[in-house]
Amino acid sequence: MTTDVSWRPVADLAEFGDRDVIGREVDGLAIALYRLDGAVYATADHCTHGSARLSAGEVVEGYVECPLHFGLFEIRTGKAAGAPVGRDLRTFPVRLDGTRIEVAIAG
Repeated sequence: MTTDVSWRPVADLAEFGDRDVIGREVDGLAIALYRLDGAVYATADHCTHGSARLSAGEVVEGYVECPLHFGLFEIRTGKAAGAPVGRDLRTFPVRLDGTRIEVAIAG
């Protein structure tokens, strides 16, 4: 079975300003975009523990910290990094077209 993937433009690199994480909505999905070590990553924007927006959280040494209960997720992989979070985040492929950020959404 093949899955169709559609690349959706979601933001521009300039939109990060001095922030390391921004939130966007794409095809009804809340997505958090991260700027980390010169690359851009994308995960679901809702914490798997308390449904807080991770785009309102802090980026700390490759992890995003949930603003509600301070759970950590590894940005590159979406892996939960200990209590209180136990479920991983969904991640999305990202590519750059110049300064435009595009995210792949499976359809």
